Amino acid sequence: MEQRVLGRTGRQVGVVGLGAWQLGADWGSVDDPLDVLAAAVESGVNFFDTADVYGDGRSERLIGEFLREHPGSGITVATKMGRRVEQDPAHYTLANFRAWTDRSRTNLGVDVLDLVQLHCPPTAVFASDEVFDALQTLVAEERILSYGVSVETRAQALTAIARPGVATVQIILNMFRLAPVDDVLPAAAAAGVGIIARVPLASGLLGGRYDENTAFAPDDHRTYNRHGEAFDVGETFSGVDYRTGLAAVARLARLRPAGVSMPAFALRWILDQPGTSVVIPGARSREQVQGNVLAAAVPPLDQATLDGVRAVYDDLIAPRVAHRW
Repeated sequence: MEQRVLGRTGRQVGVVGLGAWQLGADWGSVDDPLDVLAAAVESGVNFFDTADVYGDGRSERLIGEFLREHPGSGITVATKMGRRVEQDPAHYTLANFRAWTDRSRTNLGVDVLDLVQLHCPPTAVFASDEVFDALQTLVAEERILSYGVSVETRAQALTAIARPGVATVQIILNMFRLAPVDDVLPAAAAAGVGIIARVPLASGLLGGRYDENTAFAPDDHRTYNRHGEAFDVGETFSGVDYRTGLAAVARLARLRPAGVSMPAFALRWILDQPGTSVVIPGARSREQVQGNVLAAAVPPLDQATLDGVRAVYDDLIAPRVAHRW
C-alpha cells in the first residue's frame, strides 16, 4: 500500500487506515472485532484510529488486546480524548489530560501513546494557549509522542493548523463534504500538518448499498442521530438529508471507473485530494475491510471525473451543508 507521512508525527502510514468507532459502539453488530483488526493488518493497514469514548474504552481495549497478540506489527494507533465529560472548556486541563491519557495507555497496554487528538472540543478550546501548552507537557513527560485535533468545522481546523505543535487534523472529508479541499487541505499541506479524513463514506451512504427501505439497528447512530439528537448531526450521513444523499449517490455512481466499487471510488476520491495523509473508513467485517483497502490500488481519477463529483456536490449537497461545516 502507498505510504504517506502523517504530518508532524513524521511517521509513514498506509493511505487507507481503519476507523475503530464501530468496535466500541453505535454501529450495530460487528462480526468479530479482533478478526476485523487482523484483516486490516493482513491487507496492509498500519494505522488505527480510536477514542476513549468509543464503548467507554471498549474499542481501545480491543485494539490493546490485538497489539498484545501481535507484537511488532508496526501499527500506529491514534486515540482521542475529551468526549467522556460535559463539553465545557474548563475541563480541558493538564490534570485531566494526564488522567485521560493514563486511562488510554492502560486500555491500549502501552507506555506511550502514538498520537492523541482532542475529540471535537468546544470552539473556545482551540484558542486556548494553556490547552496546547498542556498537550506539549504530555509530550515532554513521555506520555504521548504527538498530538492533534479532531474538528467539526473548517474554522476550527484552520485555527489548529496555525499552532506549531499540532501534528494532525482529523476532519470529515468525502464527496458530500468537499469544502475542506478548498481551504483546510492547502493550509495543512503548507504547514506540514497531516490530514486524517474521517466519515469518508458518509456513514456508509456513499457505499451505494442503501435505499429508501434500508433499516438500521436501534443502537446504530444512523437510527438515533438522524437529526443530531445525540451529537453533532454532521457525524451521521455527513449531515446530509438521507433522501438527498441517495439522489446524489445515484448520480455519483454513474461517474465510477469501470470495475471499481462505489466504496473504492469514494475513498479514491479522498486519496486524490492534495494534502490528505490517510483515510479511515470503518468496517464491521473482514469483507468490508478488504473492500475498503481496494481503494489504494485504484488509479488516480481523471479530471473529468473529479469535475463531475464537484458538479454533484454543487447541485445537491453544498446548499445544505457548506455553510455549516
